[in-house]
Amino acid sequence: MNRSLLPESVRKSGEAPPIVEARFGVGEVVRHRLFDFRGVIFDIDPVFANSEEWYEAIPEDIRPPRNQPFYHLLAENEESTYVAYVSQQNLVGDSGAGPVEHPGIEELFEGFSGGRYRLRTRHRH
Repeated sequence: MNRSLLPESVRKSGEAPPIVEARFGVGEVVRHRLFDFRGVIFDIDPVFANSEEWYEAIPEDIRPPRNQPFYHLLAENEESTYVAYVSQQNLVGDSGAGPVEHPGIEELFEGFSGGRYRLRTRHRH
């Protein structure tokens, strides 16, 4: 992998380039392994690409390695809906549990079928 394509934080840290391919795709419904929330993936970073402050706020004993895919989710739990940023190691598929009830879904996706959402045409690359 061309290291110049990696986020600056990874290049400076000296961590190895990612060797893990994304296990999930945009539109898939997933849930967190440790915390009680689920969501639909709307974007994927091949490696950690959030702020250093965000990363350091994760307790060290559960802090995931940076050189794996990180997913942007329209997330929900029992109390609220929000946007989450989660490492691949902390996600499992959850398509069998039905659709996600997040108000941002209609903006990005159209329809829920076969356990996943279809990205609206205007948001496809």
